[in-house]
Amino acid sequence: MTESRRRKSPLVADRRYPSKGRKPTATKRAAKPAAKTGTAGKKATARKTATRKTARRKTRKTSGGGGGFFRRLFRWIWRMVWGLTWRVGAVVALLLALAVGMVYTTLPDVDALLDGRARGSVTLLDREGKVFAWRGDQFGGVITAGTVSPHLKNAVVATEDKRFYRHFGVSPRGVASAVRINLSEGRGPLSGHGGSTITQQTAKLLCLGVPYKPEEWESEAAYESDCRQGSLLRKAKEAVYAMAMEVKYSKDEILTIYLNRAFLGAGARGFEAASQRYFGISAAEVNPSQAAMLAGLLVAPTRYAPTNSLKRSQDRAQLVVGLMEAQGYLTSAQASSARSNPAQLSAAAAARAGGYFADWVMASGPEFFTRNTTEDVVIRTTLDQRLQKSAEEALKYIFQEKVRKGSKAQAAIVVMSADGAVRAMVGGRNTRVSGAFNRATQALRQTGSSFKPFVYATALELGNSPLDTVMDEPTCWNIAGSGQWCPKNYTNKYYGRVTLADALKNSLNIPAVKVADISGLENVRTVASGFGITSDLAQGPALALGASESTLIEMTGAYAGILNGGSSVEPYGLTELKLLGDATPVMVTTTGIGERVINDKAAKQLTWMMERVVSEGTGGRAKLPGWQVAGKTGTTQAARDAWFIGFTADYVAGVWMGYDDNTPLSGVTGGGLPAEIWKETMLRVTEGMTPTPLPMLAPDPPVRTVQPKQQRRRRNPGDGLAEAVDSFLLDLFGGNF
Repeated sequence: MTESRRRKSPLVADRRYPSKGRKPTATKRAAKPAAKTGTAGKKATARKTATRKTARRKTRKTSGGGGGFFRRLFRWIWRMVWGLTWRVGAVVALLLALAVGMVYTTLPDVDALLDGRARGSVTLLDREGKVFAWRGDQFGGVITAGTVSPHLKNAVVATEDKRFYRHFGVSPRGVASAVRINLSEGRGPLSGHGGSTITQQTAKLLCLGVPYKPEEWESEAAYESDCRQGSLLRKAKEAVYAMAMEVKYSKDEILTIYLNRAFLGAGARGFEAASQRYFGISAAEVNPSQAAMLAGLLVAPTRYAPTNSLKRSQDRAQLVVGLMEAQGYLTSAQASSARSNPAQLSAAAAARAGGYFADWVMASGPEFFTRNTTEDVVIRTTLDQRLQKSAEEALKYIFQEKVRKGSKAQAAIVVMSADGAVRAMVGGRNTRVSGAFNRATQALRQTGSSFKPFVYATALELGNSPLDTVMDEPTCWNIAGSGQWCPKNYTNKYYGRVTLADALKNSLNIPAVKVADISGLENVRTVASGFGITSDLAQGPALALGASESTLIEMTGAYAGILNGGSSVEPYGLTELKLLGDATPVMVTTTGIGERVINDKAAKQLTWMMERVVSEGTGGRAKLPGWQVAGKTGTTQAARDAWFIGFTADYVAGVWMGYDDNTPLSGVTGGGLPAEIWKETMLRVTEGMTPTPLPMLAPDPPVRTVQPKQQRRRRNPGDGLAEAVDSFLLDLFGGNF
């Protein structure tokens, strides 16, 4: 018993590995508090309490005292500001939501927003049906974000708004970035870069839903200028409108509106019109380099339009290609290919707006379908682009090779068919123009000797022969109110008795005046106006020498009347006019030939006379190897105007040369440079063509029995003017006329 109650000795293992987590025995637990209840324990507790108090005093001293007050003040201010902020924010958000909701209710369907032009457009086609010019704001047709080339869609997003598919219509980050850039460049925060998203730009294009009303605006340009203003209030309205659009339309619908309404230079509204105008293809077919050029126009359409500066437009496109590559829209290989093969203009775009011919068609066509059209119109014309190029190259060649450098002399060319269909027109030395002064249709100039064929046409119509003679000698006429008028030949020589054919061939003045006087000046005026010379014709005998003024197109048309056998001609350029999308033409023109002016025999004999002008006379420089050419030179007083108008069996061409201010030409006559311009033009026009003989008729040798004067009688007026003139000639020249 005693041994069992005795405490056991610890095992060796217990001493070696004492239990770390073993609780103290009951004896030890009891002893511990007992130790603390003494005097030492009380002192330890007192020391700990003093230490804590000292620490609190140091903390209060460090904070300057009253730290809790400031913390409480800060927390109160924060709670007040936060409370005010979220309440104001909630009110602003509510007002914004109401504003967006109100705008939302006014937004129409997408289809109503695609074509925003106030006026229509005119597309001009050549005789082959190919586009060569445009007029007015062109709308190429509706395209969508899903039907355009993916390259074009990506180029627009990469250039204008790379976060387009992630924002809610307004990009605060974009606005902040734009403000920073503007300030760094020394501008106002809202001047220059706007930071606008595509949605905001679309809102601006829609003028925030305000339609154009002509009665409320000075012009459409003033309306568009107001739409583009950048005031702070306008920006706020724009943001609201943009957010409403984001609620109403999908992203692709917004992009579709933008793609159709953006102005892209040269009168192109929308990317389809721009693609057709610059590249001659649909916006669905453009490649990366073409897409980059189109997207690059958005920043400044007129400046970067490739028709204004192709190099500038290509440089801008290179930047767009870089953006597309950086944003993953193009691979490195695609970007490299686009840089190596920059976009080029189509042939029609390279020709700009069609030049003088297009201007003339627009001016001469029906006003409500051309100048003031509210419809999209397609006009097919008589233009032959090969012949147009021939005329332009010929003019350029002569002025480079034959005219002194620095000369301000001008020239004009018209080429037409015998029925009046105008095939080419050059209105001045600068051929790549639109809206410029057209010397072929607008310049009224004295015609000089180029008028003489109508004098002889009158004589031939009255029954005279090209081989009839007239006396070339010093002669004077008394002009009422002006005194005596004594014309001279250009050579200051006189050649005695000459045939009508020789008088025309050598452009003799006195025989022309005599024939006009004998045939009747009123008859000459009737024949000339019948052939289409509608200008105010001179009343006196100087009419025969081209004292009257006319335009080049009038004169060329009158010569076309000689070629077609003696019928009047009205020059025309429009053959068919249709509204875009319609199959049935609104109007059609098939010919410009009108009423007969002189008989066929007279026209063919006159052609024979005019052929001798080129083959033997003053028009020798206009000879075409292998071709029969008829024509007439013309030089006015002091050589202020020089003309050559001539024709082959296929085409009539007229050339005028002179100064706009009527300064005399130096050493130039109609048989000189104008004849050479005519030849260079027709060499190119007739290239590859088979020569065709002229429709001319040589006169029979003169066989005339002259009765004694006492046996001749005057015919009745009803017997015809020809008989009266014949009798007058017999009296005047004794049967040798």
